[in-house]
Amino acid sequence: MYIPKKFQQSDTTALKAMIVEYPFATLINCSELGVEANHIPLMLQQVEGKDVLQGHIAKANPLWKNMAEKTEVLIVFNGPNCYISPNYYPTKMATGKAVPTWNYVAVHVKGLISFVHDKTWNLNLLDSLTTHHEAQQPEPWSIEDAPKEYIEKMLPAIVGIEIDITSIIGKWKVSQNQADINKQGIYNALSGDVKSNALKIAKLVKNHME
Repeated sequence: MYIPKKFQQSDTTALKAMIVEYPFATLINCSELGVEANHIPLMLQQVEGKDVLQGHIAKANPLWKNMAEKTEVLIVFNGPNCYISPNYYPTKMATGKAVPTWNYVAVHVKGLISFVHDKTWNLNLLDSLTTHHEAQQPEPWSIEDAPKEYIEKMLPAIVGIEIDITSIIGKWKVSQNQADINKQGIYNALSGDVKSNALKIAKLVKNHME
């Protein structure tokens, strides 16, 4: 990832916090089939003092068959992003010298991937994932809410993933190269934006209702 110095994020705490807040990742790998990308939620964990990412894929996904254990992969976490209009810049009114751009936050993680077929490990992973993501629900769902035999039947349909992190870098492109007056203009413009990714997904779901 190209990172000009002004946009470089070196704060490890901030990088990890972004992964936790935006866990839906793009896992990129290269195998004999070429370059592939899979989109999965991943959880940042500590295992024996090391940072790892954990998640799972469908057993029907050939990813686990096409890659050797401990193969290097790239994982991309995309944080908030949006279009920045030149009209947001007060200086544009005076000079006209402004062009559109896109502000965004991204974290790239490299690591060595392993695949887990152990039912107990996968069950514990699912429990951790659901506990984390259900925390903000009015009535959090848990694995215990589903019939035990149903969960037992579903477990063989997944393969666990654990990625030992070898490097982590981040890019915070949030108008650090602009004058304070333009930063204020951007803030004022974006503060009135009521768009929501959740609302967009809801509308897409509705579009696919029969």
